[in-house]
Amino acid sequence: MLAGLGVVAFSLTFPATAWGLESFGPWSLVALRSVLAALVAGGVLLAARVPLPARRHWAGLAVVGGGVVVGFPLLTTLALQTSTTSHAAVVVGLLPLTTAVLGSLRTGERPSRAFWIAALAGAAVVIAFTVQQSGGALTTGDLYLFGALLVCAAGYTEGGRLARVMPGWQVIGWALVLCLPLAVAGSLIALPLEPVHLNAHGVLGLVWVAAGSTFLGLYVWYRGMAAIGVARASQLQLAQPLLTLVWSFLLLGEELSAAAPVAAVAVLVCIAATQRAGRRAGREAGTVRSGRESRPVRS
Repeated sequence: MLAGLGVVAFSLTFPATAWGLESFGPWSLVALRSVLAALVAGGVLLAARVPLPARRHWAGLAVVGGGVVVGFPLLTTLALQTSTTSHAAVVVGLLPLTTAVLGSLRTGERPSRAFWIAALAGAAVVIAFTVQQSGGALTTGDLYLFGALLVCAAGYTEGGRLARVMPGWQVIGWALVLCLPLAVAGSLIALPLEPVHLNAHGVLGLVWVAAGSTFLGLYVWYRGMAAIGVARASQLQLAQPLLTLVWSFLLLGEELSAAAPVAAVAVLVCIAATQRAGRRAGREAGTVRSGRESRPVRS
């Protein structure tokens, strides 16, 4: 449930970013988003009197900050200047597979063969959709999106690992605080250079990507990843494209191509297979551990 709530929060990120771009330039929006989220996180950490993380965790927090606080928001915001939110949402459907691969390498998780088959099937649908939408050629927006996939997957993987040793809200909280000086400097540079036209959509979009997507969404997401594992949690994000398509239609009035909902539903079907495989693997691992614990010891 926690990881699922994170996916719902993330699914609103692209529509909210599109709203934010009505008032701010891309660099200003990303910088202000990070500043506001860091202020919220810093206030919560201060109120709770949370001690500083151990020195060995700061490198991992820097990866989280670079991936989900700076890299992913910046690259996706630049992509949304030329791509629709519906197109970007389905391309980012590759994120679950990317995260599962990096998570397996980083944390030592070993998902089953059925899991990988379902994950690859979802990724294949996303690639086919991307090629069909772009006429067989990658656009500049797609290159930004593929770069965003890599940095975000790294941030998710490291955050999921850290959430096993500290609460999830502290993981994203300290990552945001770590990025605050960079975000403040970016705001001071970008705001004078990019025009600002405040309206209700722009302000609401900024508030959501800062408080909803960045802080609240990542808090529940990392808690969920710590509970069920990086690979299994990552596949829940296959639902994110479908949810974003719905928000894009309701909030932005975007016209959806016939291929977009078909692709989104196809990857949604793959979630059931990955989660079923993950539960089966968990039960089998539990049975093996139980058998070992109950085995009598010979003197």
